[in-house]
Amino acid sequence: MTLPLDVPTAINQRRSIKNFTTDPIAPELLKTLVELTVAAPSSFNIQDWRIILVQDEAQKAALAEAAWGQKQIIQAPVTFVFAADAAAGGGDLTPIYEQALSTGAWNEGTVKYFQQAIPGFQKDLGEKTREYAIKDAMIAATHLVLAAESLGLSSCFLNGWIEDKVKAVIGAADHPHLAIAVVVPIGYAAEPRLNPGRLPLDYNVFVDRLGNPYQI
Repeated sequence: MTLPLDVPTAINQRRSIKNFTTDPIAPELLKTLVELTVAAPSSFNIQDWRIILVQDEAQKAALAEAAWGQKQIIQAPVTFVFAADAAAGGGDLTPIYEQALSTGAWNEGTVKYFQQAIPGFQKDLGEKTREYAIKDAMIAATHLVLAAESLGLSSCFLNGWIEDKVKAVIGAADHPHLAIAVVVPIGYAAEPRLNPGRLPLDYNVFVDRLGNPYQI
């Protein structure tokens, strides 16, 4: 097994792959990928993503149909569906508190603070709870694609799908608080893709306010 790429190399090398081989991902490699994905941060560490690994051929076909027929889902051995649970912050967070206490990352004071702060924060968010949960899921998805690249795999963010149909495929049709954040096929690239380039930094990067372009 080759050494994993460092983070800057993985970032610069990664492309959105449109054609995958059907070669399987070794179980241990897939486990490593999942572990690196869920190492992502989330608001208050509530880990409000729900990640579904679609591998069954019939499930892949149904998911592809729900995603406007995008063939990467059929080709790639695994497609990660990132769902976001907008109600997670209002659920039982005891396992999260207990784990953080056991690692020594949080103390009793921290737990008490979160027990008081999280319900108020969730209430103040109102309709934005869905948006915040999706942000957490997208952070985890970004961990996934960079980890995949570093480990010799390829990926593609898919942002074209019918949410209700995707939810039906993954068994979430009766979960109104669950939103689909993104769909990400993972596998081995059938063909390389060149870097299409990026605009100069001063085109869309600014300092302090719009209109003051970042320059080096």
